[in-house]
Amino acid sequence: MITINETIIEKYKDELNDLVFDNFNSKIALTIGNYIIDIAKKNGYAITIDISKFNHQLFHFSFDGTTPDKDLWIIRKRNVVHHFFTSSIYIAKKLEKDGTNLFDKYGLPVDEYSATGGSVPIIVRNTGIIGSITVAGLKPEEDHNLVIYAIKKFLKSKGDELDGFNF
Repeated sequence: MITINETIIEKYKDELNDLVFDNFNSKIALTIGNYIIDIAKKNGYAITIDISKFNHQLFHFSFDGTTPDKDLWIIRKRNVVHHFFTSSIYIAKKLEKDGTNLFDKYGLPVDEYSATGGSVPIIVRNTGIIGSITVAGLKPEEDHNLVIYAIKKFLKSKGDELDGFNF
């Protein structure tokens, strides 16, 4: 019998199957970053956003009202995605179900890794995971959902917004 926790865990694992890009570049990062900014402005969210191809930062923005602490959360969440090649919330929920944490189970230092929602892998078709999109500043599920929404919006648009970028 599947428990609620297992169902939630599988939901976070399976949702990544529909979030695959044909390619990913700085124009796409800018578009997705701007989607997140627009939502945050409309809702008065004070968040920090980061879009990186592993160690190459393509987009970063912090709203007024955030502090450098949010940048540290970005790094710790992003490190989880880059280590496990899945969303940070998926790892968080698995660890929560197992009653453990990143240090006890994997020996990962808490000052460098945080299993909490808000970082999602960038998956490119026929390539795999090339980086992450991360938000910090809201509740973990809200950070995660904001990233998921922006990715889905971009994929649904098929990149039509990129036509205006001439760089």
